[in-house]
Amino acid sequence: MAGPKDLDPSSSPRALLGAELRHARERKGLSQEQLGQLLFVSGSFVGQLEAGTRRMQPEIARMLDEVLGTEGFFLRNCKAAAKSKYLEHFAEAAEAEAQATAIRQYAPQLIPGLLQTPAYARAVCRAYDPTAPEERIDQLVRDRLERARILDDPTSPVLWAVLDEAALRRVTGGREVMAEALRHVADLARRGRVIVQVLPFEAGAHAAMEGAIKLMDFEDAPPLVYFEGPGTGRLEDDPAAVRRRRFTYELLTACALAPEKSLVLLDAMAQDYAHEEHP
Repeated sequence: MAGPKDLDPSSSPRALLGAELRHARERKGLSQEQLGQLLFVSGSFVGQLEAGTRRMQPEIARMLDEVLGTEGFFLRNCKAAAKSKYLEHFAEAAEAEAQATAIRQYAPQLIPGLLQTPAYARAVCRAYDPTAPEERIDQLVRDRLERARILDDPTSPVLWAVLDEAALRRVTGGREVMAEALRHVADLARRGRVIVQVLPFEAGAHAAMEGAIKLMDFEDAPPLVYFEGPGTGRLEDDPAAVRRRRFTYELLTACALAPEKSLVLLDAMAQDYAHEEHP
């Protein structure tokens, strides 16, 4: 398990909770594993709370106050740390994503949010909620693009995406939107900001046919894997689950086109979308 790292409690409500949790735990003379046993969670989970990569839920906060004798501090303050502009099922994953040092993602149906253009994101958000007011769609798009700002840093996080060919062939928002979207992904890859591989149809059956994968590594907390379905999602810190999904991802990268060949395919598909006439 990664060693503790000092947090700046003033940086966010979650950092404040994490710093206070570490202080209270150490004052009691408990290791992360020992505290986890008292809470019926893993030591990794406690480490992620202390590092600010996991959201503190009210029930956990109540138990912490009881075990650590903090007189209701965590329960009183966890609500402020739980506020998020993202959908409830994705909020914790989005917040962890922003602190990750490395993200490995397999996308079977769409270009991942961190790689989307505004027009592509709008088409996806509108498809998710076709009756939503335009103002709501505008906000969803802004939030998605805000997430992508983590790529403004020239080196961190490392983003390695395996895109299924199905996601690239699905005409989302029209051919012009798709051409722009693929050019954007190719440009990020060409600049060395992301690693992109395409899993072609010709690869046949593969290890992740059941769905998407998102693995996240952190400097000062154990890794996480995010599982997602329509309107649902959860973070998992179980080491066995993380290892299994990491192995699945490695199998995918072995079946996918090399980054150089993937870039050639992205360029060619973008050109086809840009010049192909509407039927």
